[in-house]
Amino acid sequence: MAIKHQHPASRRAFLKRASALSVAGVAAPWALNLAAMAEASAATAGDYKALVCVFLYGGNDYANTLVPYDLASHTAYQQMRPGFAYARASLDANVLQSATAPLDSSGVAHQYALAPELAPLLPHFNAGNMAVMLNVGTLIQPTSKQQYLNRSVKLPPKLFSHNDQQSVWQSSSPEGASSGWGGRMGDLFEAGNGNATFTCVNVSGNAIFMSGKSAVQYQVSSTGSVPLAGIKSPLFGSAAASTALATLVSQPRAHLLENEYTRVTKRSIDADSILTGALASSPALATPFAAGNSLASQLSMVARMISAAPKLGAKRQVFFVSMGGFDTHDNLLGTHPGLLSNLASALASFQAATVELGMSEQVTTFTASDFGRTMAGNSDGSDHGWGSMHFVLGGAVKGKRFYGKAPVVANGGPDDVGQGRLLPTTSVDQFAATLGKWLGVSDSELLAMLPGLSNFDAGVRNLGFV
Repeated sequence: MAIKHQHPASRRAFLKRASALSVAGVAAPWALNLAAMAEASAATAGDYKALVCVFLYGGNDYANTLVPYDLASHTAYQQMRPGFAYARASLDANVLQSATAPLDSSGVAHQYALAPELAPLLPHFNAGNMAVMLNVGTLIQPTSKQQYLNRSVKLPPKLFSHNDQQSVWQSSSPEGASSGWGGRMGDLFEAGNGNATFTCVNVSGNAIFMSGKSAVQYQVSSTGSVPLAGIKSPLFGSAAASTALATLVSQPRAHLLENEYTRVTKRSIDADSILTGALASSPALATPFAAGNSLASQLSMVARMISAAPKLGAKRQVFFVSMGGFDTHDNLLGTHPGLLSNLASALASFQAATVELGMSEQVTTFTASDFGRTMAGNSDGSDHGWGSMHFVLGGAVKGKRFYGKAPVVANGGPDDVGQGRLLPTTSVDQFAATLGKWLGVSDSELLAMLPGLSNFDAGVRNLGFV
């Protein structure tokens, strides 16, 4: 097979993506789609803004998160999951009151309540800093139930598969994708940041959401950068040995791949030094984050990095944090409430921290998950679904409102494609486009980075929640 020579621009993109081996010293797969790599146009900004994605791995149970509260819907909800539905009286204190009631496709008004464990989020909704997204999911184009049943429109690949739907949510493509829409936003802004390294920051490990076609996700821990052993602290107790090691692993090499490896290693060493110094010189946060809560620790790190953004030269940043355990096929009542408690505590603390920093208007946080789950129970749990409910928080959010259409709670109803699996009425692409527009991405750039967006009418591409 003939080998084609790479265009210089493709070669530069390859080297940037190859650095995903790790700016934090942790190896990542060489799963590179070279054909998709192109230089992104640079975008500049004079102010600061950050997006924070909170991904709930496993597929969050939407119905026990945002619970149907109006009498007819709650009755149907309780009938479909008799073993693990919230009693209506237990929801009274957490009913969400908005100026405009959410309507279903027939114009019927609905009411919702937060699960009791999400009570810490109620003040943020009431203050207008939190909005609720109804029935969001992976869609290629607007789809009716009949079109779904007839398979007469394009549907997301490998529906109800964890790995694939995680990838479709984060990248618009199934497992094996080379970039995500968070990273593709980073592509546009990294040239305008003082240090491109800190454009896309992942505090929970590797995620396709954060990989751009040129931007590379910088992985940190919940306590800070990941140092290279033997350099951050004296090697064998000798500072001279550490200096020698640093020189050895970062000096230029003649071989292309060896030289790229040393370049990445040097960038890791430099980034560790810059970030450690920036965090050390930033004021400590007074806002408490719950100990023993992994998501809270991750979001605490995000808040610290936002406070250090001027020292890092950052104008636009995208962050990724996550928590797992949401694959609740069984023991939903024993597992899910604790997960929601940790989620609510972490989100409430983070929102308070952005207020403390005077950055609430500049930071928008949103939840995401593989998919929703079935309304119909399988005994004491729920199975893989499709559409789901999500939250958006921040000072710029047009909160105390619901966005999207309320699904009808009915077994085999107009929004149910089987077992209470919701047919989404709002696409992830619309959701992403609204966030991207707020961040500063142009309409033409949004159409380029979100492949399904052009299938939706221009008037509904921006959902208007921020």
